[in-house]
Amino acid sequence: MTKVIITGSKGRMGQALVACAENFRELEIAGQVDQGDDLRSVIAGGDVVIDFSSHTATPGIVELCARHKKAVVIGTTGHSESEQSAIRNLKSAIPMVWASNFSTGVNTLFWLTRKAAEILGPAFDLEIIEMHHRLKKDAPSGTARTLVEILAEVRKLQPGQAARHGREGITGERTGSEIGIHSIRGGDVVGDHTVIFANAGERLELTHKASSRDTFANGALRAALWAVKQKPGLYSMQDVLGLK
Repeated sequence: MTKVIITGSKGRMGQALVACAENFRELEIAGQVDQGDDLRSVIAGGDVVIDFSSHTATPGIVELCARHKKAVVIGTTGHSESEQSAIRNLKSAIPMVWASNFSTGVNTLFWLTRKAAEILGPAFDLEIIEMHHRLKKDAPSGTARTLVEILAEVRKLQPGQAARHGREGITGERTGSEIGIHSIRGGDVVGDHTVIFANAGERLELTHKASSRDTFANGALRAALWAVKQKPGLYSMQDVLGLK
């Protein structure tokens, strides 16, 4: 039996994790931690921590996991460069699964996006549109950032330089080296992502729409079960699903 501790347990994703865990016979929730709670008081009783707290809290949580030799699944997004560095510096201590999205469907979208970019080549313009609920704090979404990274890698571009966040005014003609990215916020949308490949005379669109957070929660729980069996290292959901 794998014992799981959830950080950010009172949030939308935390609540979904607790509910979905009941469907996994091979794991049990050993602790629920939220703002004001002390992870140190329960970490000894767990095998793996699933973190859906906040990007600012994640480095400290990962450090505590490393100190206690506990695997960790990271679901927070919006990390600064220093936060990302602090997390990566601990990859040799414990197994970590770090993903912008734990949905099996979205990870299939990642795979298909890479293949489409490789097949279609540089003649196609690249655009990404993402929509989330009005309460989401970061933009673009972590999933959209991952899509930019995939496309930039195929095109041999730097993601930070290639990404074009919306357009306004006299922007001039679109260049072939930019990846458009557009964030929409409204209502209670769980998460929609579309990758557009546009050329003269034809257009290919790959779209994933999530209607329930259970898809993400089930994926994160699956990742937790996988992580406890791995050697120390930094892994993605692509590793968990065998898509690499």
